[in-house]
Amino acid sequence: MTVEKKGFVLWFSGLSWAGKSTVSEGVFELLKEKLEKLELLDGDIVRSWLTKDLGFSREDRQKNLERVTFVAKMLSRNDVGVISAFISPYKQDRHFVKNNVTNFIEVYVNAPLETCESRDVKWLYAKARTGEIKNFTGVSDPYEAPENADIELNTDKETPEESIEKVISYLKKEGFM
Repeated sequence: MTVEKKGFVLWFSGLSWAGKSTVSEGVFELLKEKLEKLELLDGDIVRSWLTKDLGFSREDRQKNLERVTFVAKMLSRNDVGVISAFISPYKQDRHFVKNNVTNFIEVYVNAPLETCESRDVKWLYAKARTGEIKNFTGVSDPYEAPENADIELNTDKETPEESIEKVISYLKKEGFM
């Protein structure tokens, strides 16, 4: 009999409009019926409550992730499954999260910049290209792609359902459900 692992942090990372929220919310909807303890931390929601005082400079992004890491750490060490969706563009910051939470699982939501721009209904990329938005990841600020993510989703080639199934399959294989 396999013993189910308890707390974990699924860390979805990728460019704006790559599909992080779509897939993470889909995974959350499937898991909330199966796991007793589960929380969803989405970048847009967290920024409107926990980190609304921060901007998008490198320093503010680091502070944002430090706060989120603290929350994820508290939850995961108490056997809560945490699903988080943050651009988290810097390898150093993702490494910090990995070293501070229980059972870190890196999910790289990989979509080409052109695909992300074509999905952008808020026109953020266009505003970044004209200089209206500063420090925009993928345009005026880098995204350092994970080299060895636990899961890589190619959302330009996969349906959201296929991406969700990849994550669920990984969690089953690794004993998290």
